[in-house]
Amino acid sequence: MPTRRGKSMRYAIPATLIALLLPLGACGSDDEGSDKPDNAKPTKKKPAPKTPRPGDQKVALSCKGQKRVYSVHAPPGYTTGKQLPLIIAMHPYPGTGDSAAQITDLSKKADKENFLVAYPDGLNQGFNALVCCGTEDDVGFLRTMTKRLVGTWKADPERIYATGISNGGDMAYKLAVELPDTFAAIAPVSGGYIGPDTAQESYVPKTPVSLVTFIGGLDPHYADFDEGIKAWQKRLSCKAPPPQKLKKNITKTSAKCRDGSTTVTYRLPDMAHQWPGGAGTMADPEAGISATDLMWEFFKTQVRD
Repeated sequence: MPTRRGKSMRYAIPATLIALLLPLGACGSDDEGSDKPDNAKPTKKKPAPKTPRPGDQKVALSCKGQKRVYSVHAPPGYTTGKQLPLIIAMHPYPGTGDSAAQITDLSKKADKENFLVAYPDGLNQGFNALVCCGTEDDVGFLRTMTKRLVGTWKADPERIYATGISNGGDMAYKLAVELPDTFAAIAPVSGGYIGPDTAQESYVPKTPVSLVTFIGGLDPHYADFDEGIKAWQKRLSCKAPPPQKLKKNITKTSAKCRDGSTTVTYRLPDMAHQWPGGAGTMADPEAGISATDLMWEFFKTQVRD
């Protein structure tokens, strides 16, 4: 099973500082025109722009001198004439966008429910999330990727969501905090609101971001994830009734927060560091629930104000 901790790590700088350091022109992709003025000195020929269409496409993005890649899946019948919801799904460490697609099975769900999915690749198979696994400005990369998906693929800016497993789940929490006015909701799976940045009381979303998360009782990181959820709820003044009991001793806790957001936590006592349902090496098909189905039902109710 892939591990989620790296030996070498650099912790995130505050979002406000990132905004000052990262100019909007720091990244560009091959599915949109150049940001350079018309009289700029010609450079080598760029690849032909990607044409949004149904199915799967790989898109290259140049960001701070690094080639970044993500995949876009659009459902049958997709056209740019109608704005669709967008889910950004992030892989574990080590992993790729293709592994995220396999684990989550979100492309099949997108075909049934008519939404877009983007699967970004982390450099060296990891994202610079809350405790690991890289040193790149992945917040800047994902901000630019999202902007392109809204501008070129016509994703609905009011219905953008993030999910991920392990390192990708940690990254979903980081995006909720460091990209305000972007996400309506996130769904970390076997990931946590953990690490040095989260020790700061001020490290919370500045705009409402609802949350649904799934953690396993047999996960070695369960205690940290559980404490992280409690800290998130405390800082956002979320009030939760007693948990609802489901099959296989699974519990569901729903809380309403002061900023208008909602947090929902599924605790699965018999699951390890895995994705409930799904497919592949990190999936738990016997979990008793499907994270993919439940997060989409939750996302459908969340629209960014």
